[in-house]
Amino acid sequence: MSDTILVVGGAGYIGSHMVKYLRRHGFAAVVADDLSSGHREAVLGAPLHVGDIGDAGFVDALLGEVKPAAVMHFASFIQVGESVTDPAKYYRNNVTATQTLLDGMRAHGVNKFIFSSTAAIFGDPQYVPIDEAHPKAPINPYGRSKWFVEQMLEDYDRAYGLKAVCLRYFNAAGADPEGELGESHEPETHLIPLILQVASGRRPHITVFGEDYATADGTCIRDYIHVEDLAEAHLLALRQLLAGAGSARYNLGNGSGYSVREVIETVRKISGQPVTVVMGERRAGDPPALVADARAAREALGWQPRYADLDTIVGHAWAVEKRHLQP
Repeated sequence: MSDTILVVGGAGYIGSHMVKYLRRHGFAAVVADDLSSGHREAVLGAPLHVGDIGDAGFVDALLGEVKPAAVMHFASFIQVGESVTDPAKYYRNNVTATQTLLDGMRAHGVNKFIFSSTAAIFGDPQYVPIDEAHPKAPINPYGRSKWFVEQMLEDYDRAYGLKAVCLRYFNAAGADPEGELGESHEPETHLIPLILQVASGRRPHITVFGEDYATADGTCIRDYIHVEDLAEAHLLALRQLLAGAGSARYNLGNGSGYSVREVIETVRKISGQPVTVVMGERRAGDPPALVADARAAREALGWQPRYADLDTIVGHAWAVEKRHLQP
């Protein structure tokens, strides 16, 4: 069997860490990315095919050349607010383009797929921590686009035998422990890199949206998972698929949450830099707490996060961000 894995969206944040992780573990990773939000240098020398997976001709030529044993999909748009103001962009890329990719895989006999999903498929939590059985009720087009694909994958499995593992991230965070890769979105919307940019001088302040939630310190609680621990979960899922396992769905998180204030204080401690905070109003759709129940992934995959504490997650991300530290 081929040891080549096609990583779609492999020039982005999580995808690039996955590419590095695959190569470290003996796989030949090939990247497909349109570079709309990814970075050419982030593939660290892996073969890169620039193109749109919504283009059937590109997908056909790519799969014909690469002949992968499996495909990993990281090529989704992820900004919740933008998905509300421009849902067409999200359904076109996250759903329609993904179907084009899946149909190309069918045509080329590639029947193993790992999908980067999200906790946004659950909507407002009915209970915490959130397990796989939690009702799926996404409240924005981004979450709906991911849930549509999960349902599509169930149908493709039943009809065509395409086996897929959907990995539902909570809050991906951190950076490559070796410091080669980090998080670089434009615009940046994730809390930890936003706070780190304040510490480095690239941003004047961090806005805290609400301080009157029913939490210990009044700010929202989120479950942060290190990007390398995400890569490990993907690798374990890949190995199971390659060994003949069936389709599966797993929530990925550490099972414990940190408040916005705790994250800010951790950045101050790790960086040794001041962080200016501005208090803002609550944002619509922000639940008080989002924490994963990841027992299923631990038990079925043998997955054990190595970088679960917030100090380590922030420390790895700061090692990359401090290159921008202002004198």
